[in-house]
Amino acid sequence: MATYRLRIDQLRAAAAAAGDTTGTAIAERAGLSQPAVSRLLRGKTQPGFRTLLLLRQAYGITEADLVEEIAA
Repeated sequence: MATYRLRIDQLRAAAAAAGDTTGTAIAERAGLSQPAVSRLLRGKTQPGFRTLLLLRQAYGITEADLVEEIAA
């Protein structure tokens, strides 16, 4: 089973390109809670499938843009 990590830099770049410079703005655009986005941006948690789907749809980016596989 592959282990992955959110590419926070890519999420922030995609969000900034869309004019979203805060966690609150990211949460609103993606339909996520602000605390959940805050945890993601601080690296405290990793996104599940639904969260990745919402972020991909919100910013028009791919899963490959959002996650990187890491050694287990």
